[in-house]
Amino acid sequence: MRNSREIKVGSIFLGGKNEVAVQSMCSSKTGDIKRTLSQIHQLQEKGAKIIRIAVDNKEDVKSLKEIRKETDANLSVDLQENYVLAKDVAPYVQKIRYNPGHLYHIEKEKSVKDKVKELVQIAGENDCAIRIGVNFGSLDPSLRKNGENSGDIAIKSASEHVEIMESLGFKDYLVSLKSSDPYGVIKINEQFSKLYPFVPLHLGVTEAGMLPMGEIKSRVAMEYLLSKGIGDTLRVSLTVPFDEKYQEIAVGNQIIEDVKNGKFLPKDAYKTTGLNIISCPSCSRVQTDKLVDLAKSIKEATSFAKDESFTIAVMGCRVNGPGESDDADIGVWCAPNFVNLKVRGNLQGSFSYDEIVNVVVKELRNLINE
Repeated sequence: MRNSREIKVGSIFLGGKNEVAVQSMCSSKTGDIKRTLSQIHQLQEKGAKIIRIAVDNKEDVKSLKEIRKETDANLSVDLQENYVLAKDVAPYVQKIRYNPGHLYHIEKEKSVKDKVKELVQIAGENDCAIRIGVNFGSLDPSLRKNGENSGDIAIKSASEHVEIMESLGFKDYLVSLKSSDPYGVIKINEQFSKLYPFVPLHLGVTEAGMLPMGEIKSRVAMEYLLSKGIGDTLRVSLTVPFDEKYQEIAVGNQIIEDVKNGKFLPKDAYKTTGLNIISCPSCSRVQTDKLVDLAKSIKEATSFAKDESFTIAVMGCRVNGPGESDDADIGVWCAPNFVNLKVRGNLQGSFSYDEIVNVVVKELRNLINE
């Protein structure tokens, strides 16, 4: 039985005895108002309770104002490096999401606590909830120590920010602890829920990838955690085309329903051996519309190595791209007009979209032959 604190996010409540809410994130650029509204409406129709969009600059803020006029959806805004935009976006959204690993980018003379205090004040004045979003692909560099694993750093980061929130007396917040490894997600969320059982949790396997594996990875983590009473809202992060974004909501709702009915994946549904392809969900931070097709092409071209235990990360933006690329055996990190390639954390160069698939295959063959 879940025993987290109830918090308000616009027209819904999370935590406590409330139903687990499913959410998603728009894959359109926020500046493309018509396309973004189209996707918001699509996601709402499929049952999305919260819809996240990215705001990177003042132009995105202007677009957000126009978007708000045309929808009553509960909107969450993703600030990433630009936490200072919070005061501009807060009047138009129901939740602000910040990543502790990105607060250091600007106003470096200001302490983390002072930055969070500013966010809390803005959220309180505008009746906004806050999500503290900790991601293994973009952990706070100030907390890293040689030899310390990502899980320990993530717990340390989340704990630091929970303590700040509590010291400020702010209650309408929740935490997410995400990794591309479903077993890592299980472990860290279990640890955190024991430390802070009153804090609502947003569940997710980040960069779960393409169907069907993206659903399987998400189910492995979410079925287990939800069955233990851990988790108050969730997102299934899938690499899907624009018109299929609703799949995130459909899969998420089905997971919740299956857990209620005692239906679970067989224990061997997901194996940690064999070729593991991590790929970004199609979201509004992605730098290119070619990401989904590129991920599919790399999956098809590397299928010859399906039994080899290597990880290929196909990443679409600056937020988690560098971290996930460094941790993978082969990391593909997309820019608007070219693709960066890393092999075991070492940059091999930048390549065109036309040549990158063949380069990945070549590097994979080299790793196999080693």
